Amino acid sequence: MVMYLKKLISLLFLGAILLSSCRQPGLEKVVENLDFPEGPAWDGKGNLYLSNCHGGWIAKIKKQKAIEFLKASKDPFTFIKTNGLTIGKDGFIFACEYGIGAILRIHPKGESEIYVKSYQDSAFNRPNDLAFDAMGGLYFTDPKSYDPDNPDGYVYYIDTEKKVKRVAGPMAFPNGIAINPDHTECFICESAKHRIVVMKIQEDGYLKFDRILVDFDAGDPDGIAFDRAGSLYVALYGGGGVFIINPAGEIVNKIETPGANPTNVEFGETDLKTLFITETETNALYKIKVKIAGLPLYFSPMVKSR
Repeated sequence: MVMYLKKLISLLFLGAILLSSCRQPGLEKVVENLDFPEGPAWDGKGNLYLSNCHGGWIAKIKKQKAIEFLKASKDPFTFIKTNGLTIGKDGFIFACEYGIGAILRIHPKGESEIYVKSYQDSAFNRPNDLAFDAMGGLYFTDPKSYDPDNPDGYVYYIDTEKKVKRVAGPMAFPNGIAINPDHTECFICESAKHRIVVMKIQEDGYLKFDRILVDFDAGDPDGIAFDRAGSLYVALYGGGGVFIINPAGEIVNKIETPGANPTNVEFGETDLKTLFITETETNALYKIKVKIAGLPLYFSPMVKSR
């Protein structure tokens, strides 16, 4: 009996060590009980918004509490299903609405409107993620099939007069999207091919393929965000963490997540040195302090025009 108890204690002690080693130092759970969280967006005023893709509500995170900011509704229309979010220079929230295939503009008080709903009279497929450029124009990804052998997704651009252009594609499930610090290149996650591609931004907003930044052996690159030094933070869905890639395209670090399916990242708080991470296996939002401040995903008028 004594020998059995000693073995049991030894196993429990070993389990505790292994569990401790799996925890990312400094990673803190902010809120839980979400429903496939995606698209965190920091507004620069103390608020973080995120989509609950399967829950029918957009959350507003403040002081480590999730408040129901906006609920899905067909009549009166608010939204059906949202994914990626970002903040415009007017303080409005811009949302990828994949329920009806549109981009929405949402007032900070909660009123929503359809910003654009079609390209050449056809609704978009399933808008996924979006990013403003230095001119105030908006890029967004619009995937369709998840098939590396049947690329049928595209990237669109909405200029400041709400004119829509198809600027890149076809691609195999274009997903996360981000603009580099000097606004000369657009980085796009091509999830069905497990890679991130880099495209040069042209004067007219069109994108020209330049190179493959990184190929992942497994997992889907999902949401991405830059820090001010030009390193790219990548939520690798199925990869169990956020990978940090330096400007040379080298993976230099990994932030382990409690679940295998991180979906998106966003820098926030006053100094932009807090990285927020959404994760869908645990259905929670996490945060961790970083040494280098991130670029805000909301439109920054301090960025020079190209």
